[in-house]
Amino acid sequence: MDMTLVKKNIKNTLRMEKNVNMSNIVIGIVSKHKKSNDSRTDSLIRDEVKQAIFDNGGVAIGILPTEDNINYCGDAWKDNLSIEEKDNLIAQLKLCDGVILQGGAETDNYESIIAKYCYENDIPILGICAGQNNIARALGGTTHKIPNPEKHDKPFDEYVHSIDIDKSSKFYEIVKTDRMQVNSRHKRTIKECPNLDKVAFCEDCYPDVIESKNKTFYIGVRFHPESLYKIDEIHNRIFEAFVNACKD
Repeated sequence: MDMTLVKKNIKNTLRMEKNVNMSNIVIGIVSKHKKSNDSRTDSLIRDEVKQAIFDNGGVAIGILPTEDNINYCGDAWKDNLSIEEKDNLIAQLKLCDGVILQGGAETDNYESIIAKYCYENDIPILGICAGQNNIARALGGTTHKIPNPEKHDKPFDEYVHSIDIDKSSKFYEIVKTDRMQVNSRHKRTIKECPNLDKVAFCEDCYPDVIESKNKTFYIGVRFHPESLYKIDEIHNRIFEAFVNACKD
């Protein structure tokens, strides 16, 4: 199947149905596994993430997990998908100009497989919170639990602390400041991230932003800009730059 033609047809359909200007950038939001009360599993895409893409000129579609079972990863991950499952996942990725890995309490191995594919093929990717963990794990990185989770488990819409940003980083070029206020809702942080640079830190010295200087857009943030972008232009610049990177 010609995936370029499929992608073009999807964009044409969206143009007709949404009546939007389809220079359209298609952003795949990777759904999160969510266990329901009756033990079934749902696929979740957060409305805030979706809306941030729409508000910055992109069109959001869901990337769904392809394996039957949930395989949560801890400090590292294993490439445990079958060839068929991986092919189905890649087929979805080929429809997208860029990818977002969402935050969430649990993380599945397929998310790091997606991040690795994006790295190898220079597909722009933004990892949010747990998504930051996944883009680090994809390149051999590890995570660990923080000793003071109560300090970093606050409401999404509240500023919790500032971060200091390396002026030589791509992230600095995006947000145009060397210090910004962020929210904080996480219990893990990056321990090691080979092939990536730690470019912003909070007062506890946890890396709030990691990036690859060699890729078009391969950035992971510890905070949740989707919860602040409507009231804080600096946070919106992250989504604006991401969507623009997906145009190239």
